[in-house]
Amino acid sequence: MNFAYTQTMKAKEGTVIASFFNARGDVLERSTTGMYRSLLFQLLNAVPRLIEVFDVPEHKGKLDDLYETIVNQSRNPEWEPLTIFVDALDECDVDQVEEMVEFFEHSGKSAVSSGTRLKICFSSRHYPHIDIQYGRKLSLELEEGHEKDIATYIQSKLRVGKSKAAEEIKTKMRNKAGGIFMWVVLVAGILNAEYKGGRIFDVRKRLDAIPTKLSDLFKEILWRDQKNLQDLQLCIQWILFAKRPLKLEEYYFAAVSGLSPDELCEWDPEDITRDDMSRFVLSSSKGLAETTKSKRPTVQFIHESVREFFLKDGLRELWSDLTADFQSLSHRQLQQCCHAYIKLDISGYVPFGTPLPKASSDTAKDLRSSVSDKFPFLEYATHHVLYHADAANAFPQERFLKEFDLEAWIHLDNLFQIYDIRRHTPAASLLYILSENNLAKLIQTALILDPRIDIEGERHRYPLFAALANGQRDAVKALLQKEASFPQDDVSAQLEYGRNFKSHKGQTPLSWAAENGHESIVKQLLATDGVDVNARDSTGQTPLSWAAENGHESAVKQLLATDGVDVNARDSTGQTPLLWAAENGHESIVKQLLATDGVDVNAKDYGGGTPHTTGR
Repeated sequence: MNFAYTQTMKAKEGTVIASFFNARGDVLERSTTGMYRSLLFQLLNAVPRLIEVFDVPEHKGKLDDLYETIVNQSRNPEWEPLTIFVDALDECDVDQVEEMVEFFEHSGKSAVSSGTRLKICFSSRHYPHIDIQYGRKLSLELEEGHEKDIATYIQSKLRVGKSKAAEEIKTKMRNKAGGIFMWVVLVAGILNAEYKGGRIFDVRKRLDAIPTKLSDLFKEILWRDQKNLQDLQLCIQWILFAKRPLKLEEYYFAAVSGLSPDELCEWDPEDITRDDMSRFVLSSSKGLAETTKSKRPTVQFIHESVREFFLKDGLRELWSDLTADFQSLSHRQLQQCCHAYIKLDISGYVPFGTPLPKASSDTAKDLRSSVSDKFPFLEYATHHVLYHADAANAFPQERFLKEFDLEAWIHLDNLFQIYDIRRHTPAASLLYILSENNLAKLIQTALILDPRIDIEGERHRYPLFAALANGQRDAVKALLQKEASFPQDDVSAQLEYGRNFKSHKGQTPLSWAAENGHESIVKQLLATDGVDVNARDSTGQTPLSWAAENGHESAVKQLLATDGVDVNARDSTGQTPLLWAAENGHESIVKQLLATDGVDVNAKDYGGGTPHTTGR
């Protein structure tokens, strides 16, 4: 795919944009949301006049709707042809991919009917199967060029001499590969190691014994010896469950934190070289991991099929006693690695208790750089120790939270923050930190240790509003799930303070409570002086709109009984509460709305839909 993309770019025949899914990356790298954002950014850079589309109110809905609008605009015959490449569909959620393919098929059909030039190229492995109704399908392993590439690779990389026997081995290897390039790469390494003693007959026997199925080959590589199995397990855990891919230096010291924590100290590159670290990646993974050759190299499996092997059957076959909750166990191990590393003494660089320079200053940048050079894993360990603790949900965390040095952690976290607004005071509460980071499981544990949710302080004053400000729904639910057991004033005081507070998506507490059906919170907020019952969020929806869409009858009833509520409020797509209720089949809410004075029964959304035409 990369070759096709670069060659098309070189041809300079119109606008070319591309997106590459990456299952090992963050959420945006492995989701269609990230793909749409990337393609939009590239398209707007290539065709700046499309920015005017953003000023049209009816096009402020879902991202894919917005993207469809821009694609339609780009079909103007006066503009250049558009070519879109989307690589590695198999590394994205299959449901998202199916919706995306359907959308692109629709775009393609529209382009054909209008006589405009729109080309779309997907690439994917055979599994999971993606059904594409319109277009041409090309299976690379069935192409003559693919077999030629395999033969060329074997000729170049298989070093078993130039004898007649060697040529026979190369031919047999090519035939046995079945068109799987990764199999060829791995087997070449195995046979090269076998030939070091010049025993060509052993090479032939070794090739005969190697399984043809890729997953069976992985098993053989892993079972080849029983050395350093603890290294292997930790390697797999870090690559599978790290919050983000680790850089080479991070990976090495993350492993040391788990394997030999007593050996932890600041890094001296003359003592431990990057070559040493690269060798460790190879040995700890038994050759199934590598360091990428990108601008910012990270450690990853040599192929996505390795990840799939471990997540499906590989873990069960390697460690049958651990697979009941291997993910939770792994996060606990990674939590312990992070916790061990953040305990390192860095007072020689950043004395504890000494005020830090302004986060955006050059002094702060230099300080972060010097600390990271000496303690490469410290930034990751600081930012994600609590994340891994939260994800280790099969293990109790009371003791960990009791013993966690929050003030020291805040000092480290502040060091690595690049914006002052994201820093915390030394007095910040643990509950506030957990709420801000959406760590719902740890919030539940913290509330057992200290049930108060009215602890004041920091930028958003209360933990509840720290969660709301960052759109952390799980954290909000965890904070409110035991609301009945809290003193009523605890919640009421916070709601009084934040009655019209808006989150990063523009939602007020009333809007959030209406959307999620929290009747008691809706009731408390409506009883609060000054609450904006018609507050709109970034989608244009009001609390009544959210309650009607999601079928929350009690919330709708309370809102309709409130003076000043706008029963015909339109969101950015033109939908009214009645349209939402009809579209989602909420019959009782439709009846409530129809019985309300002033409701517009003939309201149309921007697509021309009415309650009658959209109703189920």
